[in-house]
Amino acid sequence: MDNKRNLWSRVWPPALVLGILLACWQAAVSFALVKDWMIPSPVNVVKAAFASNVWPRLMEHTGATLGLTAIGFAGGTAAGFVLAALLHLLPGVRRGIYPLLILSQNVPIIILGPIMTMLFGYGLLPKALLVMLVCFFPVCIAMLGGLTGTDESLRNYMRMIGSGKWTLFWRLELPSALQSLFSGLKIAASYSVLSATFAEMLSPKMGLGGYMVLSTRGYMPERAFASAILIIMISLTLFGLIALLERAVIRWRPGKGETGRHVGS
Repeated sequence: MDNKRNLWSRVWPPALVLGILLACWQAAVSFALVKDWMIPSPVNVVKAAFASNVWPRLMEHTGATLGLTAIGFAGGTAAGFVLAALLHLLPGVRRGIYPLLILSQNVPIIILGPIMTMLFGYGLLPKALLVMLVCFFPVCIAMLGGLTGTDESLRNYMRMIGSGKWTLFWRLELPSALQSLFSGLKIAASYSVLSATFAEMLSPKMGLGGYMVLSTRGYMPERAFASAILIIMISLTLFGLIALLERAVIRWRPGKGETGRHVGS
């Protein structure tokens, strides 16, 4: 009962604000404060989305975006995890690669997109690579921070009882880094949908990003807004799934003065 109350207390304030914003949006269009050919009303967006000639196409493009997001997120997460582990276990390699890794994040995604298209064409590969690159960095940096932030007293204790580098990694450092890893995964989850949408806009054939571009060019704002809403829903859903997985995997969180006490137990 208390859990339901806590959930409701967290849900209703943002839901109320969202409802007020939608009502203001609808009123602004209904009273001609904004032109409906520029910003359609929420009611017209819903009607257009569920039209018999639009909904099947929206679902087809949604499937394409979901597939691209899943491939890019999985690939970027795996690469980030592996590189973070290697940089942690091989300090010499870390000193050479880590500064370059940080510098690489100053390259805007809007520059990488056309370069990927020029190198690999307009198929799935350049889009997936772009999403992987975007997801890779937050996972790698968060994971590396978690590994290096392991309680030093526990690390010294395990060394004292004869634990080697790999035992330390699997039994202590990796469990200690899980919370940081999930923080990176949640950031990557949001970035994956954003970058997938951007990649689809570069070659607007399949995917919600491409459908939104084509709808805008065809002066069909209702369809463009419907695509945008679906993109937001995908991003929120993926973020929520990662948050639920985090709660299932990490049932204990350290309090003040308790850091690392139960790690690897």
